[in-house]
Amino acid sequence: MGSNHDKYQKGRAWIELNMDNLTHNVKQLQKLLPKGCALMPAVKANAYGHGAVRIGLKLAEMGIKDYCVASASEAIELRRAGITGQILILGYTSPCQFQDLVNYQLTQTVVDLAYARALNDYGHPLWVHVGIDTGMHRLGERSEDVENICEIWRLEHLKITGVYSHLSASDGNSEAEITFTRKQITEFQEVVKALNQRGIVGFKSHLQGSYGVLNYPELEFDYARVGIALYGTLSMSSDRIKADAELRPVLSLKARITCVKALHENEAAGYGLAFRADREMRIAAASIGYADGIPRELSNKGYALVNGYRAAVVGRVCMDQLLLDVSDVPKVSAGDEAVFIGKSGEQEILACEAAERAGTISNEILSRLGSRVERV
Repeated sequence: MGSNHDKYQKGRAWIELNMDNLTHNVKQLQKLLPKGCALMPAVKANAYGHGAVRIGLKLAEMGIKDYCVASASEAIELRRAGITGQILILGYTSPCQFQDLVNYQLTQTVVDLAYARALNDYGHPLWVHVGIDTGMHRLGERSEDVENICEIWRLEHLKITGVYSHLSASDGNSEAEITFTRKQITEFQEVVKALNQRGIVGFKSHLQGSYGVLNYPELEFDYARVGIALYGTLSMSSDRIKADAELRPVLSLKARITCVKALHENEAAGYGLAFRADREMRIAAASIGYADGIPRELSNKGYALVNGYRAAVVGRVCMDQLLLDVSDVPKVSAGDEAVFIGKSGEQEILACEAAERAGTISNEILSRLGSRVERV
C-alpha cells in the first residue's frame, strides 16, 4: 500500500520546478552582462507560467533586486509575498489604480506624454520609467520626438528613475533583422545622449530582453529584462544565438494516466470522431486538457512521454482530459505519469517542440499554463 500511496503523491496534473536550473540560468546570464548591468527578470504572466511568487522569492534569495511585470496586480502579488526592491510595470495602469502605485511603491512605465500628464495630475509623487519607441511602435514616445520626451521631465510629481525601449527583432539573424536591431540600438543611445546634453542625468537605462542579451551581450546598459531565457528555453528551437550560454529548462509539465483500454480497429475515440483506429490499439486517458494549458491545436499532433516512450495524442484535446496512443508503451497502467514538457527516461520534450507542433512559441505555451495545475 505504501508504494501505491507514493505513486499518487501528486495530483491530476502538475508542474515541477527545478530551482537549481533557475540558479544556473541566472549565473549563465549574469556572466554575459557587462560590468554594472543587472538582471531585471520578467516575472509577468505568473513568471511565464512557473509561478511568480515562487520564482520571485527564489530570485530574491539569489540577490536579485529588480523585477518587471505587466500589470499592477502582478506587482502587488509580489509585494504582498515579501518581494522588496524595484518592481517595474511594463504596461498600462488605469488611473483608478494610481493609488496602488503609491501604496505599494511601484514603478510605472510612462507610455507617452499624455499618460505622463495623467500620472502627474494625480498629485502624488510617482516613480516612473519613460518608455521610448524606437521601432516596436507599441508603447513609448517616438525616439525622434526628443522635446516631448524632455517635457516629461518637467512634470513635478514624476520621479523618473529610468528610460527604456524594446527590441522587436533581436531574435532574428537575417540581414534585415540585424540592421533593424542596430538601428533601434542607435536610436535609443541617441535619446539617452540627447537627454544628457540637456542636463538630464541620473536615470537608469535598459533595452535588452532575453534575445537582446543572447545576441547583443556587449551592449552597456544598466538593466537587462530577461524573460524566456531565464526559464531555460528559447522561443523556438530553430532560433540561433550568438552568446555562449547553456540554459536549462526550469519547468516540467506532467499529468496522471487515469485509465488504459483497448481501441479496436476502425473504432473512433474522442469528440467529433476526430481519430479512428487503423489497427488494434491501446489508448490511455491523461488528466490534463486545454483548460490546463495544453493547446487544442495539439489534437492528433502532440506527444507525451510515458515510462520513457513517446506516446502520440490521439483525438481532440478536451478541456480537462486527452487521449494517448500507448500501444507501444510496455507496462503502462493507471497512476503512471505522462510528461508533456520535460524528461522521462532517455527521452525529452522541450517547450519549444510542443509550441512548434501547436504553431506558436514556447513563451505562449508556458504563460498559458492554467492556475489549477499544481506547482511543486
